[in-house]
Amino acid sequence: MRVGIIGVTGYTGLELIKCILNHPKFELTYVAASSENELSTVFPSLKGVLEMKIEAANAKIASQKCDLVFLALPHEKAMEFAKEIREFGTKVVDLSADYRLSLELYEKNYTAHLDPENLKTAVYGLIEFNRERIKSANLVANPGCYPTCSLLGILPFAKFINKNFGVMIDAKSGVSGAGKSLKETSHYVSVNENINAYNPLSHRHADEIKEQFEHFAGGESSVMFVPNLAPFTRGMLASIFCVLDENIDALGYLREFYKDEKFIRVRNEPVKVKNVAGTHFCDIFVKQMGNKIWINSAIDNLLRGASSQAVANANLMLGIDENLGLPVISHGI
Repeated sequence: MRVGIIGVTGYTGLELIKCILNHPKFELTYVAASSENELSTVFPSLKGVLEMKIEAANAKIASQKCDLVFLALPHEKAMEFAKEIREFGTKVVDLSADYRLSLELYEKNYTAHLDPENLKTAVYGLIEFNRERIKSANLVANPGCYPTCSLLGILPFAKFINKNFGVMIDAKSGVSGAGKSLKETSHYVSVNENINAYNPLSHRHADEIKEQFEHFAGGESSVMFVPNLAPFTRGMLASIFCVLDENIDALGYLREFYKDEKFIRVRNEPVKVKNVAGTHFCDIFVKQMGNKIWINSAIDNLLRGASSQAVANANLMLGIDENLGLPVISHGI
């Protein structure tokens, strides 16, 4: 099956390439960015592994060369390409935020939406909760990394969570989550031996988490979300605090809820980022004190929070085994 990547020069572009090269049914037929280049010049690690020319991005050519296109583009840019690609009938997995939110929340957090028609039919690509809808989708909105890590932890308990207390999330991400562009806040001297919160209680991922939580839980609820930048390259750790309306065996319930999910590992102790870094796994642990619970979840922000999740969505959209091409070997020791 022919797949392409527009926006290939970023971190998620490289991770997509790694997954596709190990995929038994995908052929990478198109890679593109804002300007032409050689793939091994942008990513020297691919020298002798994959020699391809990066083309100037063109929706029509991408549609002609591919059965499905991954858009690894910045927010507000992806919808320009998604709209045109869909006009040619080619399937799209969008890694940006352009199709993740309702129109009202998107325009609150970003800009005027250029493709409201496709926004209405886009499917939110959190596989464990939207698997059947993804199978018939033509456009999937790949969830954000913080929302993925948070929602996989809280959604199993959605029907029990006290709506008045809501959900409190303290999450920490590696520096790759800030993207490849140079920023003062992500310089080595700013990040090394440091940790800091940014956009507390006002980060735009809070609306994505809240909207999806309310969708699956039913009814309104409050979500307090604080992201932190931590001094490691990749990975993400969330600490989530909730109050339940019922005093259940939280760990036993979580284990039963995810018993058939290959890439969710329910742990018996607090989770570690190194055990998931480099993989598609999400590790989750829960501890309770009566009806109060603490949920601890970890993912690789570039993989489960972006590229490998996009590949899993593409597998479902193309009618093949959703687990093909997904990485399983962690960086942990």
